[in-house]
Amino acid sequence: MTTHSRSPQEPASTATEAETPIEQASADPTRRPPAILHYHLFKNAGTSLDAMFQQYFGDRWTTREFPSSADENRRQVQSWLSADTADCYSTHTGFLPPPELSDREVFPIVFLRHPLDRIASAYSFERRQRDSGFGSTLARNTTLRGYIDVRLSIPTDRQCRDFHANRLAHLYPQSRESELERATRALEDLPFVGVVEQFDASLARLESLLRERGYDDIQLEPVRRNISAERSDSLEDRLAALREDVGEEFYERLLEANRGDIELHRIATDQLANITTAADSE
Repeated sequence: MTTHSRSPQEPASTATEAETPIEQASADPTRRPPAILHYHLFKNAGTSLDAMFQQYFGDRWTTREFPSSADENRRQVQSWLSADTADCYSTHTGFLPPPELSDREVFPIVFLRHPLDRIASAYSFERRQRDSGFGSTLARNTTLRGYIDVRLSIPTDRQCRDFHANRLAHLYPQSRESELERATRALEDLPFVGVVEQFDASLARLESLLRERGYDDIQLEPVRRNISAERSDSLEDRLAALREDVGEEFYERLLEANRGDIELHRIATDQLANITTAADSE
């Protein structure tokens, strides 16, 4: 697995050259355990995960936000991890790829969620907020359908259009591949991608990977935060309710705008299921 970019035009490396920073760090017992970098994607169970990390790491957990300019964003994330002495970092706005540190592995964490369910949850969450931000102001003054319609009408707004594909594709900033191709490759190359609908299995996998990397006694105690009442329903029920709320024709438009994210969610879910099955059979 790797967290650095390789364009499709670059030749394959030899076995020695192919060893990645993550693999090198894991193989060297004298190195510190990795700096954990949680890319806290909006409404993807990140608040619950951060609460677990805070509970375990205490003051060795920290969070920060960054500007939208990609180059400056990555420069500041690099400086943050280089200068800080924490073990666990969390950011809503930091861009992939994770920084490479000279003395320490950086272990990125990303969770995906069914994109349409995430959009409905984002609307409910923003509608409850009392700040003056664009999303919360819009949600308080319109219906779910109106909220989605406005956000889809803004070409640069990705909250309701292949949100995950956009964020994952940043892993390969120099690649000439399509956004979805880059995002799909990111699912293969990132060391961990969790799935919100399979949160417990994802958490077990995450703990196992972190123990392998030096956090021998890590145990993330379940903490549920920012979970709406509708989470007690099944995903199928929530999607059916969304379809009824916005109407069949508009729902199909929303599906079309998120075809990439739906495919990414399917791949991530299948990957986790395969890993879990393999672990259970050992």
